[in-house]
Amino acid sequence: MRHVSGGYVGRILEVDLSSERVEVSPLDERLARMFIGGKGLGAKILYDSLKPGVDPLSPENPLIFATGPLTGTEAPTSGRFAVVTKSPLTGIFLDSQVGGYFGPELKFAGYDALVIKGKADSPKYLLIRDDEVEILEATDLWGLTTVQTVQTIRERHGDRRLRVASIGPAGERLVRFACIAIDHHLQPERGGQAGRGGAGAVMGSKRLKAIAVRGTGRVEYARPEEFREAVKRAVDAINSNSFIPIRRRYGTPLWVGPMNEMGILPTRNFQRSTFERADEITGETMRERIVVSDRACYNCPIACGKYSEVRSGKYAGTAVEGPEYEVIALMGSACGVAPIEAVARAAQLIDELGLDGISTGNVIAWAMECYEREIITSEDTGGLDLRFGNADAMIEMVRRIAYREGLGDLLAEGVKRASEKLGRGSERFAMHVKGMELPGYEPRGSFGMALAYATSDRGGCHQRAWTVRAEIEGKLGPRFSIEGRAKFVKETQDERAACFSLVLCDFAPLEVGHFVDMLNAATGFDFSEEEYLRAGERIWNLTRMFNVREGVSRKDDTLPPRLMEEPLPDGPGAGNVITRDMLDRMLDEYYELRGWDSNGVPTPEKLKELALSELISDLPRG
Repeated sequence: MRHVSGGYVGRILEVDLSSERVEVSPLDERLARMFIGGKGLGAKILYDSLKPGVDPLSPENPLIFATGPLTGTEAPTSGRFAVVTKSPLTGIFLDSQVGGYFGPELKFAGYDALVIKGKADSPKYLLIRDDEVEILEATDLWGLTTVQTVQTIRERHGDRRLRVASIGPAGERLVRFACIAIDHHLQPERGGQAGRGGAGAVMGSKRLKAIAVRGTGRVEYARPEEFREAVKRAVDAINSNSFIPIRRRYGTPLWVGPMNEMGILPTRNFQRSTFERADEITGETMRERIVVSDRACYNCPIACGKYSEVRSGKYAGTAVEGPEYEVIALMGSACGVAPIEAVARAAQLIDELGLDGISTGNVIAWAMECYEREIITSEDTGGLDLRFGNADAMIEMVRRIAYREGLGDLLAEGVKRASEKLGRGSERFAMHVKGMELPGYEPRGSFGMALAYATSDRGGCHQRAWTVRAEIEGKLGPRFSIEGRAKFVKETQDERAACFSLVLCDFAPLEVGHFVDMLNAATGFDFSEEEYLRAGERIWNLTRMFNVREGVSRKDDTLPPRLMEEPLPDGPGAGNVITRDMLDRMLDEYYELRGWDSNGVPTPEKLKELALSELISDLPRG
């Protein structure tokens, strides 16, 4: 085994909570070259260590925190890492990309990845300080919010610079879309969440309340001068980009107004695509009324994070990082709720209780539609008037979901399971793909997102291929067309898989050449741009094979019935529907471009081409 040097620190930390065994193993250079780090490295560890069919909430499911070769370096936006596991929400592959400062700190402590297995016999937390790794009692922490957990651990160890990943009450109660919170919103630096797919529930199933880390090391570079020159070119590209000042001023909420105008803002559980009160929840309104300061992740020149406070009125006392666009879209327009102060209060509660904001807003919006259709009644809601637009009812339902109280216990299972259990036609407007609740972009107003949602490796997700901007700017031809979408989605998925393995941020407006130059100089590798993108394709095929091994095929690459049967009633896309024929045509082209068969399964030839021959034995028979 050849060991890596440069960019990586060369070590993987494994903690078995059942036996309380702690081991450190070297990172194989071959794995680093093939899968880079972050998402790719985590996916490879997960694939090799988990048999198909295992319950995601069982001790056998590993929880992996994986950095990349650029995490914690001088590269811009290098504060990110990936959390990888099998999702309790979808039952398939999950990676969540996270910012803040935890990832670099794990690297400084001397680890490229942390792999957690087993289940503790009582609540525990990990304390990692360089080579010293302790498994400590957390019974007194169980039940605390994420903010309380971080504050208590830092005070206990007398170290305000400890970086802490923790779960809230939602993760403890195995809410299937519970998140892992990174630090908290009251600190001056930016935190984050491993939000989507329920990684917090996996952590809760292991009775692991938190991971605290502090490192004193540093990341070395194979070719230091060349690396710093590559970094300078990347920083210059970011600072000279005309869109960055807008993103810096408004953060992701900058998209609320444009999405509403373009008929892409999901409203009242995706029944409509424009919201009549959108001007009360836009980025401009948020900046004017509640934003206090800008925040940045580790070594980020963009500073898109917004710290917000509500200082008067009904929701006075609210303090939160954000809310981000996705939370505004799902807790705001999708639930028919305004003003921004109400959304901010919901966002604060989501963060402190440890929930994914997208899934929470989505499943509440579904429940609101069920209530208005009289599929559920006030008796089911415990007296809550759960109509669209009732902000206080929405906020209370957030709490009930986290604590699995009343109807919240059903909603905590996610919209797919909840709708299947409730029945009475509610499945037809349960807005998910493969069990993951859809985010804040209406596919009938952006056809490429239909294919992106259908083929995402973790279920309904916008981050693997975001087609929206390219479509509304006309870069893919006519806006309401399926032509060219398959190629764009495939190529974007491959490129993002590589970037999420480095790990750098979605929002950095960099070209592939920037990524490759920094990767090569940091590690000493000699990737061409083609080889780098091929690594991304390899990673994408690996995660597809994980899902194929769990039974996923073309039948699962589909959309909610609402999108395929109900014409959009408003906005520029009024009358649009994603028909079965449209989706099938895009899937056929997409599978062909990928070298997969007509059922969406990678062929033996494609796996051989990508140096994944060892996976051929896992292909379905017959």
